[in-house]
Amino acid sequence: MSTGYQIKEQDALHYVTFQIVKWIDIFTRQVYRDIVIDSLRFCQQNKGLEVYAFVVMSNHIHLLLRSFPGKLSDTIKEFKSFTAKQILETIQTEPESRRDWMLNLFEFSAKQHKRNSKYQVWTHENHAEIIYSDKFIEQKINYIHENPVQAGIVEKAEDYLYSSARNYADLSTVLEVIPIILPAKRMSLMRSVR
Repeated sequence: MSTGYQIKEQDALHYVTFQIVKWIDIFTRQVYRDIVIDSLRFCQQNKGLEVYAFVVMSNHIHLLLRSFPGKLSDTIKEFKSFTAKQILETIQTEPESRRDWMLNLFEFSAKQHKRNSKYQVWTHENHAEIIYSDKFIEQKINYIHENPVQAGIVEKAEDYLYSSARNYADLSTVLEVIPIILPAKRMSLMRSVR
């Protein structure tokens, strides 16, 4: 079933959201967040993925990215497949108090779609939106960085470790990104409007 969020221009800059099925809050644990970060880093180094902004929330990820070889859909598919396998393996081999609950939900979700195997970790949708203007870039970067603030996790966006807000604030970070220079006046205005 198509959601209307298809990636048609494979080499264009896109805003995407990857969501865990049933909104399971798996990324409240560092081990699973690190799987995502390590996989993004691998895609940067080996798949030509360019990441401009990101945030890893408790049950979803927002990214501003593009594919240098023009294969964004393929890279996303490989990323989601690999991270799903790593997450499932970690759930089954590491101490995890919610193991049975999560595996049951992942198995239930898989049964809802013919193209799944035993478990489904990510939803099939990517909610990809092509970036068509500087204003849209600013809005999406601001939204990505302000997500942990809006969720009440941190007071300032740059305090959240699993976000590129730290890159943009010249702080230590878990993942390098390609920063986009934005007019500071408009960015601060956007924060006050929210």
